[in-house]
Parts: sequence; structure tokens; C-alpha cells
Amino acid sequence: MMKKFMMLAVMVVLAVFAADQVFAKPIEIQWWHAMRGARGETLQKIVDAFNASQSDYVVVATNKGNYDETVNAGVAAYRAKKHPHILQSFEVGTLTMMLSGAIYPVYKLMADQGYKIDWDSYLQPVLSYYVDENNNLLSMPFNSSTPVMYYNVDLFKAAGIDMPSKTEPLTWDQVGDITAKLVASGVKKGMVTSWQSWVQVENYSAIHDMPFASKANGYEGLDCELMINNPQVVGHLARLKSWMADSRFSYEGQKYQGPQAAFVGGDAAILMESISGIGNVKKNAKFAWDLAPLPVEASMKEPQNSIIGGASLWVMKGHPKKEYKGVAAFLDFLAQNDMQELWHMETGYFPITVTAYESLKKKGYFDKNPYQEVGIKQMTRRKPTKNSRGLRLGYFVQIRNIINEEMELIWNGSKTPQKAMDDAVARSNEKLREFEKTYK
Repeated sequence: MMKKFMMLAVMVVLAVFAADQVFAKPIEIQWWHAMRGARGETLQKIVDAFNASQSDYVVVATNKGNYDETVNAGVAAYRAKKHPHILQSFEVGTLTMMLSGAIYPVYKLMADQGYKIDWDSYLQPVLSYYVDENNNLLSMPFNSSTPVMYYNVDLFKAAGIDMPSKTEPLTWDQVGDITAKLVASGVKKGMVTSWQSWVQVENYSAIHDMPFASKANGYEGLDCELMINNPQVVGHLARLKSWMADSRFSYEGQKYQGPQAAFVGGDAAILMESISGIGNVKKNAKFAWDLAPLPVEASMKEPQNSIIGGASLWVMKGHPKKEYKGVAAFLDFLAQNDMQELWHMETGYFPITVTAYESLKKKGYFDKNPYQEVGIKQMTRRKPTKNSRGLRLGYFVQIRNIINEEMELIWNGSKTPQKAMDDAVARSNEKLREFEKTYK
């Protein structure tokens, strides 16, 4: 009798355990991000696909506003011990995130969870932005972009202009000649640029293999200083200022809204903008358009790679160990070919792996959509140097604001290009010293 009772008790325990397993709720993985609109919709498609692929975890993606707002929300939540597992942070916040003490490095997370990842299979100009001094990946690249040159094919044709090449960059001298012809033909604005510091100073410096800052653009020490008051950058800005006199160049704002509106509205024939603007141009432009690489100086026979913008995914520490298994599974899922192909096709952002890029090529995607390969080719045309792998500066958000402010003083005639860049360097170096004092 006792034996039967014991067997019955064991069976009841096993039944209860099985029921718990069946009805156990999946572990929630919180992801805070800054993607809105069409990009946010594609992000949610990826999340839904992961959640449908297994039953152990459920990723909950929450938009927390723009990049600044998302990072600030993450910082505040970490202090309150209510932070997400994954936080999206823009590239200019990389050094702050690295030194925050709040992160679980991605390379360590994936290794701890048993994933053997060939990091060499990732696009190296993207990866190099987010590695430590030993080339260990600290955050997972997500939405990576680079600036390119959009142009209005209809306005070019009306002015009798044939693009010399869609694959080789124009020289800045050629851009000067082309914009003069465009304006003479009746175009209101020859050229506009979005994200002026990123495109016309940061990427200009990288492409021409010039240091933006000392100490390998900040990678080799917090005691770095800006170097953008050099003759070539100053000369480039002076050229753009001179083009304002005859509308070959028009300043339409620091970010993207004004420049994109001028291009999409048909007022500007050339727009220098992120590849992530492809979706908006594709949706709203009522004319034929195309992409080409950013221009280079005629003396630059072998231009370097451009550098990235966008954001990456940082894993935050302080969660139970069992939850990080789900975080690693999601990051691995995110990097799979089908997810990266979807992300690239719908948003214009780069696929982060070489295998996803090659897969798209084999499927003939770039044969049908050649403009979406322009940025990838520009970014991968050379092995990154210390001047072109990226920028790693403290308080970079504030520094970019300083550069933008000083550039505006050039455009409105308040300062000479040399004075503005000298002041930008002096003001930015003060911020760098503050950051160094805080984190050294």
C-alpha cells in the first residue's frame, strides 16, 4: 500500500512539473530603441519573427524617442535598476557606453552562451567602430549607414549633364562645374548637405585619410585633441562658402529635414545624405534620381573608405544569468542572412555581415537596385586606416553641436572658415578635457 502511495505521489509531482513547463511564461527580453516610422515597422517584423521562431523567450521592443532620449532613458533606468536588456545607442555615444560600467560586452556574452562567431565575416568598417583595443566587439552593430551623393537625374538631363560615372566619385572641381551648369539652367540650388559635420568634416577627413583628432581619432587615448582646423578642411569649407554666392551650395539646416525637403521638392539637384534617406526619397521624389559616391579632391587618387553613422545594440549588465541566454539567441537571430537582407532592403541600412551582402548579390538584388550598393562599395573600397576606421571621442554629441554652430557662423558670414574651425577645435578640446577628467 505504501509503495503504491509513493508511486502515485511521484506521478502527481511529475504531472505538476510538466504542467508548469507547458504553461510557463516565456522570459521577456526588453529592447529599448529609437527607430520610428517605416524603420520601426521593419524592426518589429524582425522581433515578431524571432518570437515566432521559439517559445522560450519573447523580445519586447519599445521606442523611447530619438537617440538622445533613448540613451538618457537607459541611463536613468540603469541607475534605478529598471533597465532593459538591450539598449540602442548612436555611434557618437560609443565611448560613453564603453566607459559606463553598465555593459556586458557582446563578444563575451556570445562566448559565454556558447556561440562561436566568426567576427571576420562581418563588414569590418562597421565592426571597427565598436571594438576595444584588442579588437573585441563591445556592441552589436545594428543600423549602420554612410553618406553618399544623391542626384536628380531629370535636372541633370535638362541641363545637358551626363554623370561621368556612377561608381567612381566625382572630384570637387567637377562638382563645382556641374553645379554651375545646373544653376545656369534654372535650378534653384545646386547642392545641399544634410548632417553637415558628419558629411563635410568627419567623412571628408576620413575619405582623404586625414586625422579628425589626434591619438588615432581618440582610439588610442582620452588625451586626444581635434585637428579639423587644418588647411584642407578649412579650404573645403571656404569653397562651399564661396559657392553660396551663386547658389551652387545652399545651407538648409544642420540635420536632414531641410536638405531632404529641398532635394525631394526638386529645388536642389544634389543632396549629400545618409543611405538611410533612400526610403524617404524613394517614397516622395517625383522625378528620376540616382546615387553616386561622395566627391573627393582631384589629388586623392585612392580615396579611403567612408565612415559609418547610425547605432548599435548594447547589452546591459545586471540581469539574471538565465535571461542572457535569450539575449544571445536574439542577437544571433538578428545577424542571420534573412533578417539582414530584410533590414537592408526595407531601410537602406547596411547588412552587417559579408555573407548577407553576398547573398543579396547572388539573388541579383543589386542588379535591380544598384543605388543600394553605392554606400557599401564606398565604405568597403579600402581597408580602414587609423584615420578612417571611425571616431571615438568623449562628449561627442556636444562636440558635434559645437562644430555645427561654428559652421553656421561660416555660412552666415560671421566668421572666416579658419576662425570658425580654430574656435571649434578650442571649444571641443575643452569638452575632451572635461571627459578625460571624469573617466580617466
